[in-house]
Amino acid sequence: MSCVITNIGQLVTFDPADPDRPIRTDAALVIDEGLVPWVGDAANAPAADTRIDADGAAVIPGFVDSHSHLVFAGDRVAEFEARMTGRPYTAGGIRTTVAATRAASDDDLRARLAHLVAQSRAQGTTTLEIKSGYGLSLADEERALRLAREVTDETTFLGAHVVPAEFAHDRGAYVDLVCGDMLAACAPHARWVDVFIDSGAFTVDEARRILTAGRDAGLGLRVHAGQLEADGGVALAVELDAASVDHCTHLTDADIAALAESARGGAGTVATLLPLVEFSTKQPYLDARRLLDAGVAIAIASDCNPGSNYSSSVPLAVALAVRELGMTPLEALAAATRGGARALRRTDVGHLGVGARGDAVILDAPDYRYLAYRPGVPLVRTVVVGGVDIAHLRQAR
Repeated sequence: MSCVITNIGQLVTFDPADPDRPIRTDAALVIDEGLVPWVGDAANAPAADTRIDADGAAVIPGFVDSHSHLVFAGDRVAEFEARMTGRPYTAGGIRTTVAATRAASDDDLRARLAHLVAQSRAQGTTTLEIKSGYGLSLADEERALRLAREVTDETTFLGAHVVPAEFAHDRGAYVDLVCGDMLAACAPHARWVDVFIDSGAFTVDEARRILTAGRDAGLGLRVHAGQLEADGGVALAVELDAASVDHCTHLTDADIAALAESARGGAGTVATLLPLVEFSTKQPYLDARRLLDAGVAIAIASDCNPGSNYSSSVPLAVALAVRELGMTPLEALAAATRGGARALRRTDVGHLGVGARGDAVILDAPDYRYLAYRPGVPLVRTVVVGGVDIAHLRQAR
């Protein structure tokens, strides 16, 4: 079954085969059997089985949200309120969510997960990475990844989120568990392994051991680092050729140089920026121009989670990247699409060139820059995944 999206006012392709022309006007896009076989001028569009009329609106690639934590129970709204009135964020609140998640049934977790995924889809996210990390026992981490795998192939084992309360006096035993039996149980349901490096979580040495064990089990590497301080995690991520190092709020000049050199060397380690976390925790925003000017590869993701940011809105993250991180609207959109794909080491998503998966978002706006120009406004009109309109989100006009 083929589909043509036509009457497009502005088409953002980020086509890797045509990098100097990221935006087309008066364009059309064909999707056949889930992939893009043709993109070009609307007047030359080939026939297709079905037609989607963009009505002069902008069309962009589906967002690639490469960092989220969506398998959990409960909430931490009281923690959020306290933080807004002056109490600083620490990683300790994770244990609150762990207790609620362990007590929840599979059906409860599955229902919450489905609801959050639907919210992400409605905001234009078509590729979604989901981490474990709120179970922190062998059975609960395996369960989280098994449920996440029901909705996405991009699943990440984050048993090394924090040390759970029952291991508070024997960190080494917990690291042994994560590297051993827990990893063995979780690896069949995961594509990636991740570690949270922070004074309230894991050290660089502990992270090295866990990441190496995950790599030996066949998993790709991801790292949380630099959220609350420059902690040595960026250097470790680059050394081990992790696909991404996420947060990066606090970076040294050496960190930026290492990331830039990594980007020049091939797939490299992507710096995934999470501006919604800074918004929700009142932490300072990173100056992304330092990274861009140095040649660092950048992604933008939501980091939707119940503690440090309970928002799955990639459009809002894009707006914050423009307003607070110093990025241009085109740079921010590229980071939330093509950059997210690179952070997942994917070439089939994040763009709308020939050969890409047919994942597109029709905005309720004539120009992609409205994503930053009208923050907080629901600008996603239609979400297309593999050539199929999955959202039916047409706004009243």
